[in-house]
Amino acid sequence: MTQGERRTPARRTVLGAAGATVLGASTALAAGTGTAQAATADPGADRTPGRGHGYRSLPVPLVIGHRGAAGYRPEHTLGSYRHALDLGAHVVEQDLVPTRDGHLVCRHENDITGTTDVADHPEFASRKTTKTVDGVALTGWFTEDFTLAELKTLRAKERIPGTRQENTLYDGRWTVPTFEEVLIWAEGEGRRRGREIWLHVETKHPSYFRSLGLGLEERLAKLLRRYGRHRANSPVFLQSFEPSSIQRLAKLVDAPGVVLLSGATSRPWDFVEAGDPRTVADLVTPEGLRWIASYAKGIGPTLDLVIPKDATGRLGDPTTLVRDAHAEGLILHPYTHRNENTFLPADFRKGTDPTAYGDAFGALKRYLGTGIDGIFSDNPDTALLAAQDLTARD
Repeated sequence: MTQGERRTPARRTVLGAAGATVLGASTALAAGTGTAQAATADPGADRTPGRGHGYRSLPVPLVIGHRGAAGYRPEHTLGSYRHALDLGAHVVEQDLVPTRDGHLVCRHENDITGTTDVADHPEFASRKTTKTVDGVALTGWFTEDFTLAELKTLRAKERIPGTRQENTLYDGRWTVPTFEEVLIWAEGEGRRRGREIWLHVETKHPSYFRSLGLGLEERLAKLLRRYGRHRANSPVFLQSFEPSSIQRLAKLVDAPGVVLLSGATSRPWDFVEAGDPRTVADLVTPEGLRWIASYAKGIGPTLDLVIPKDATGRLGDPTTLVRDAHAEGLILHPYTHRNENTFLPADFRKGTDPTAYGDAFGALKRYLGTGIDGIFSDNPDTALLAAQDLTARD
């Protein structure tokens, strides 16, 4: 089935989801009018988007709650994940790092200095240290130096309080969740909301952790199997900035893998360690995409690889990445949309306050209009409305 053929019904679905969110309806109704009518016609049939039918049956463009709903709640907390679902996100993202005793926990980085209250715990003052992670020297506290029991004594807090002061209201409310807790939570939310809860799971710094004897992929695969999310049609994406991590996972489970791609001149860290000279610019060529398609189902490029900015920070013309990736059968889930001026292209900023909201809808119109299959967003409700605007024109 071509991209165009599967796009039309999926866009009807996301239109219903966005509409339900705007009207304040239950997210259980977010599957859309067309799905509801089909269910009425055949009560015994389960036609919820994505349920048991794999990632190709999800809405296009889908909205991925980036670290949950990081624009509104401290990232990677159960509160952030739940709020993302309440806002209508189709998929919710987790980043995984290990504890000293091998448990996988949800943090964007293993450096937890800025995302927990660890600095307020005198019993852990001696754990502060400097480490080099993927070639970058960092000073702080790191998950791999804590047991899970110790980590659970900490509380999560807003990572960028200067930009998102309102989120600090929730500082201290939630602990750092384990990925197993998220899997259990997702099953419970699925039963409560009457739909599968899709997860987008990233292995963070996998080569670094493997060097410490804390390999992520085997631990992740074990949990996915335990909770029945290891199959090709399971409601989960597996993502990493290191292609070798996705290759390793592809040998352990059948869940779809997504290779994340940063700046064009950068090199994945596993390439650096292996002496592979290729850059991201090489990976987004037709040849590079063909190589990725041999073991993965999609890519997660930075938005600048889809539409680059000029020297003034304004959006230029789209690249051929969407067309070229689709030609290889790959889906695209670019990152990251945020509402604040400081994160928007220069031509979509409003006023001079970097923390104020700019013309996020204008920027999303440009990005979604390229034909991407989904987008990571700190503000899932905004992205859903932008997707609704797009589908209304089809």
